[in-house]
Amino acid sequence: MEKVAQEQCEDTCQGTVNVLELKQNLIQEHIAVGLADVFKALGDPTRVKIIYTLLKKELCVHDLTVVLNMGQSAISHQLRYLRNLRIVKRRKEGKTVFYSLDDEHIEQIFVQMLQHVNHN
Repeated sequence: MEKVAQEQCEDTCQGTVNVLELKQNLIQEHIAVGLADVFKALGDPTRVKIIYTLLKKELCVHDLTVVLNMGQSAISHQLRYLRNLRIVKRRKEGKTVFYSLDDEHIEQIFVQMLQHVNHN
């Protein structure tokens, strides 16, 4: 029978570091919420596909519907969600709206996580 590691300290544990210093430097609540929202956005396969596609090239909604084989309203809904989180941005040219990743931070996060998932 396999032993399961316990996820708790032993009764005699007195701690190993000065936790007050860690507690004083804890991430601010609004930053933690924003970060969680970004990772939540990455938790949807359709949004991941949109981000992956936009990593390669700026595209209009029609192009994304063709690439992802989805309806325009579904793509637009996901783009609105991503835009509200500042993951993607839009640029209007005449009546056509083009979408791209908001900045290099999004690209870096996405590429790093992609490398992590592909790592053996």
